[in-house]
Amino acid sequence: MDKPSAVNGLAEIYLNARHRGEQLQGIAAAFEPQDEAQAYAVQDAVARILTTEFGPVRGWKVGAATPEAMPFCAPIHEATILEDGATVDTRLCRHFGVEAELAYRFARDLPRGDKPYDENTVLEAIGSIHAAIEIFDTRFDKPNSQSRLVHMADQGNHGAMIIGEGVADWRRFIPSTAAKMTLTINGAVTHHKIGGNSAGDTRRLLTWLANHAAERGLPIKAGDTVISGSTMGTAFVHQDSEVVVEFEGLPPVHATVQVAPV
Repeated sequence: MDKPSAVNGLAEIYLNARHRGEQLQGIAAAFEPQDEAQAYAVQDAVARILTTEFGPVRGWKVGAATPEAMPFCAPIHEATILEDGATVDTRLCRHFGVEAELAYRFARDLPRGDKPYDENTVLEAIGSIHAAIEIFDTRFDKPNSQSRLVHMADQGNHGAMIIGEGVADWRRFIPSTAAKMTLTINGAVTHHKIGGNSAGDTRRLLTWLANHAAERGLPIKAGDTVISGSTMGTAFVHQDSEVVVEFEGLPPVHATVQVAPV
C-alpha cells in the first residue's frame, strides 16, 4: 500500500473508532506508520476532521524518552483542554490514565519564520506555567499494546488535559527537573516525586516543539497550552475518582474522573 493510502486509511480507522465508541484490538500491518513523518501525517489527517467536532488546535503535548532522545508530540484540540475542577467522563475518554505534568501557556505567536527559533526566543514567548493533569487515552482496547509509531499516530495517546491556575514567574521553575510533585487520588497520596520527567529539562522540548509545529503548519499561538511530559508515568483509574496534582510553588489542579462500569 502506498504511503498516502496508508496514512488516510489509518486516520479513517482512528476516526471510525472514535465515532462508533469502538476499541481496536490492532491494525493491519499495511496501515502501520513506517516512520515518525508518517505517524505525524496521520495525526494531521485526524486533526483536520476533529477540528469540526473538537474545535481548533489550541495546544500540544510534547515529550521525549530520555534527555538526549528526539522529542515527539501531538496536537491538542480546544474541547479537550479543560480548566481546574473539570469533570472528565466517558463521552471524552475510554481509558483514564492519570499523569502529572507541567504546562506552559504562551503569550506570543511563534509563526514560521526564515530561520529556526532559538531557545531564548521561545522562552520569552511563554506567559505562564501551570500544574496540569493529562488523561492518557487510546483507541485500542489495551493501553501500550501497539508499536510506538502506532500510538504516536493515535494523537500521542491524548484524551484530555486539565490546567490549573497559572503563575507568570515561570522562570522560578527552571530547571524543571527540580520540581516537587504530589499526586492524590481519592484523598490518598499515590505519587510524591522530585523531577521524574524522562525528557529531563523541558526547555529543550519547548524549543524543538516551536520549530516542529511551525513547520507542520500548526504554529504555536498566543493562548496555546503545551504539556511537557509525565513526571510519574501513568496511573490508571478504574472507578470514579477525585484527582489532585500539586507542584510545589504552583496552585494545585483538580479533576473529577467518571469511569463507566465495565
